[in-house]
Amino acid sequence: MALDRNGGGVSRRTFVKGSLAASALAALAACGKNNNGASANGGTVKASEGGTFKYYISDPVAIDHYNLQESEGTQVGHVLFDSLVEWDWDKGDVKAKAAESWEINDDNTVFTFHLKDAKFHNGDPVTSESFKRGWQRLVDTTMTTPGEIGYHLAPVVGYDEMAAGEATELTGLTCPDDKTFVVTLKEPMADFLAVCCHPGLAPAPQAAIDDAANYLLAPIGNGPFMMDGKWESGQYINVKRFDDYYGDKPALDAINFSIQKDPKTAYSELEAGNMDFCQIPTGRFAELTEKYGSSVDGYTISPSRQTLAGAEASVYYLAVNLEDETMANKDLRHAIGLAINRQNIVDTLFEGVREPADNVFPPIIDKKGGSWEYAKYDPEAAKKIIDEKGLAGTTIKLNYNSGGGHEDIMSCIQADLTAVGLNVEQDTKEWAAYLQSLTDGDFQMGRLGWIADYPTLDNFIFPNFYSTADNNYSRYNNPEVDAAIDDARKIADEDERKDAYRKINQMVADDMPIIPIMFYAHQHVASDRVNELYYNAQGIADLGHASLRA
Repeated sequence: MALDRNGGGVSRRTFVKGSLAASALAALAACGKNNNGASANGGTVKASEGGTFKYYISDPVAIDHYNLQESEGTQVGHVLFDSLVEWDWDKGDVKAKAAESWEINDDNTVFTFHLKDAKFHNGDPVTSESFKRGWQRLVDTTMTTPGEIGYHLAPVVGYDEMAAGEATELTGLTCPDDKTFVVTLKEPMADFLAVCCHPGLAPAPQAAIDDAANYLLAPIGNGPFMMDGKWESGQYINVKRFDDYYGDKPALDAINFSIQKDPKTAYSELEAGNMDFCQIPTGRFAELTEKYGSSVDGYTISPSRQTLAGAEASVYYLAVNLEDETMANKDLRHAIGLAINRQNIVDTLFEGVREPADNVFPPIIDKKGGSWEYAKYDPEAAKKIIDEKGLAGTTIKLNYNSGGGHEDIMSCIQADLTAVGLNVEQDTKEWAAYLQSLTDGDFQMGRLGWIADYPTLDNFIFPNFYSTADNNYSRYNNPEVDAAIDDARKIADEDERKDAYRKINQMVADDMPIIPIMFYAHQHVASDRVNELYYNAQGIADLGHASLRA
């Protein structure tokens, strides 16, 4: 899902065909949906049919699927849109969604999808042309606000020309008939089927072109819920059940995505009976676990088991602007990486629920990536570098978004860097403005959280370190790394491909274009009204199968 808005107060195996190491099988089992519906005392609780689920989000950047670049918009997108396939956390593999079936040629360059019979929320049929239309919008340079997730389609024939504004269509997308959608890649990519899980790769009706301005605020999707009105920025996004949905019909009548300024405010609303699911405010995890009970598997909410602590496929880090004269100094980046006491942040702010990050791969994705030399706490080594390289007194600005619970984290980092002889200032912006500053390069060190869009090692490497990737906010440009990523994508053998990405992880380590801080874990709570809710390792709630208590 790309970027995480609310990482502070917390806001995609061995996968049989995905990317978790064998040592993570136990964690994978825990990620599976636990349909227990039982109370803590062993009794059962009856679910109601219907009702409105009140779900906390911060104001998204976008809810139109062409630009689902961050956690809040992506959650809304998951209920409005269905992509061709989705990831099955129970089985650790891709399963059908809008596609009934598919074939892949021998060298992983041609993917042929056969579509189910489905309708858009306005009654239009979902066809192969609507998938082509939806995908092309991700790369369309004529959009009023260019999207940030076009890189998902970088492997497709015609991407380079369309991204450069030299073409008006992706020539690698063809539609032999209404129910057949064919995707041709420039080079083999064994992981491409997992890429197709992303909600941004959904179909778009003709209305997305004909009435683009309204579509941004009230998109017309093909998912289990449809818009009820339009997105009211700073207030709410309301959706209701789509009765002509082709898949499993939701139990809920509606969802109120309640937009709150921060996790603390959202939890106050839950206590007042006005919220059903939100983050746990900093420093209150143990207290609220005692009060509400702990989920059995860390991912499934049920009565009296209402707090979550499952590991996430995500990493919290500082993106370093390598085009900034100060931050271009690699010795300075090394010193910063050594100066930060990650364990202290995890223990004092997150009650030990999270883990310090020593590289870019979360353990639930891969445990064999290896540690980065300068992503550990060694203040003496940091001070030695600073003294020997004449860096004492260097002024650094920590940039981050306000209202996401990041203030305490940034203050801890500021104190650690000050302790080794650096001058540190803090600069905050509202979320959308902050993302724009990253895009514009108007920052020095910006906090980000990367949540896997799909569970592959490539999804942690390519977006953050490939020189032309949209989300490479550090402006990292290493031709050897680019070539290694291109080669890794072509490897068909699963184990060989993983090893190639692990080597790339180590190639990046010395350059330190990002500074890993910690690996996430869920820190969420549900109200007593919730009967069942599954919240996966990508930080996405399965609201299509959620229910409230009768």
